Amino acid sequence: MAKKGKSDFKSAKKIFVLDTSVILYDHNALNNFQEHDVAIPIQVLEELDNFKSGNDTRNFEARSFIRLIDQASKEKLISDWISMDTAGSGKFKVILNETHLKMDAEQIYGKGKTDHKILNAALSLKEENPDKKVVLVSKDICLRLKAKALDLFAEDYETGKIKNVDELYAGRTELLNFDVGIIDQLKQNRVIEVPDNTLSLKTGNHFYILKHKRKSANVFYNHKLKTFTSVSTDPIFNIKPKNIEQAFAIHALLNPDISLVSIQGNAGTGKTLLAIASALEQRKNFRQIFVTRPIVSLSNKDIGFLPGDAKSKTDPFMAPIWDNLRFIKEQFIGDDKMSGKIDELISSEKIAIAPLAFIRGRTLTKIFFIVDEAQNLTPHEVKTIISRAGENTKIIFTGDIYQIDTPYLDAESNGLSYLIENAKNHPLYAHITLHKGERSELANLANALL
Repeated sequence: MAKKGKSDFKSAKKIFVLDTSVILYDHNALNNFQEHDVAIPIQVLEELDNFKSGNDTRNFEARSFIRLIDQASKEKLISDWISMDTAGSGKFKVILNETHLKMDAEQIYGKGKTDHKILNAALSLKEENPDKKVVLVSKDICLRLKAKALDLFAEDYETGKIKNVDELYAGRTELLNFDVGIIDQLKQNRVIEVPDNTLSLKTGNHFYILKHKRKSANVFYNHKLKTFTSVSTDPIFNIKPKNIEQAFAIHALLNPDISLVSIQGNAGTGKTLLAIASALEQRKNFRQIFVTRPIVSLSNKDIGFLPGDAKSKTDPFMAPIWDNLRFIKEQFIGDDKMSGKIDELISSEKIAIAPLAFIRGRTLTKIFFIVDEAQNLTPHEVKTIISRAGENTKIIFTGDIYQIDTPYLDAESNGLSYLIENAKNHPLYAHITLHKGERSELANLANALL
């Protein structure tokens, strides 16, 4: 029998072995490998069993995957290869145990660790299928490196990953030597129609700084209406934008034609503050204001390890949001009526501040919904949140894609980057990246130099 060439090996059907981190990132990963086969080590199911209880996102991902396996297998044995329902898809199986291996990961790296048993499961498939390329898929870079040391192919889970984060959509463009006639029109009229072919390359909503010598105009381009709208620098709820990017953010937050907004930027750029101030400015237009963020457990421990009731456990995670609300209230010192109004909004829960897991399943109808630290969400989580939006709801995602606190997420694979890249041309969406920190010069020093 002739030996297969490299090209045949690459084009042949592959077997992908998924570890637990992939399932907790995307419970539907099983269906994302096209015609190739997918194997799940039994140790992954054991780990998922530990995650199935709770209200955290990973708990929902674990439960959803277990249900998916149960529905797909029906009356069949999961230790045998089972065809998936999706047309053109390969087969899947659960690897129950491995035979005697020529190369044993537990002998090399140590016994008793689940990761090493998962490596052995992949190695056993490789020995059983010498004619197929067996690939371990994991969000855990250390596990991938261990696999490669064993001459086992390993790769990251690419679904939902942005190819070049350095070129991620920023939401604004500066145009030099722009038509001075249009700039003059914008000085006289706040909204004007954009002549054909003026911005032929843009297919979505976008902010522009238009310049012609000493003349300039800051505008929002509405792609659906084909209009330029002058962007105001007026304060909202006593919070004045400190740079043009903040003014762009406020415009998107106040624009009734925009239902989905994302604001990306380093710490201290004002993302959360502007979102909350905009919500308060429009409080009469919405039934309720939700401000939330995903809880990232400390030292890999769940919040259940913390003392006290639910509020005591979660308050430390919500502190930055309360700090922003307190800062807004301080802008009304001397105005007892407005200070009292803010307190009333909180006590009546017109403003609700809670971890993301605590509001899961609630109907988002006529809600101004702010999700802070959105970079700690997976693409699937972002999709789930948006899919819950009812009539007259506005959803805001804020975060810094370079400050990831969640294991197995990075600047390329987190939900905020995924949203920015995939929603940028939608008529209901607007985005702006904030670059200049406004917290203090000392804070700017940390962002720039350290």
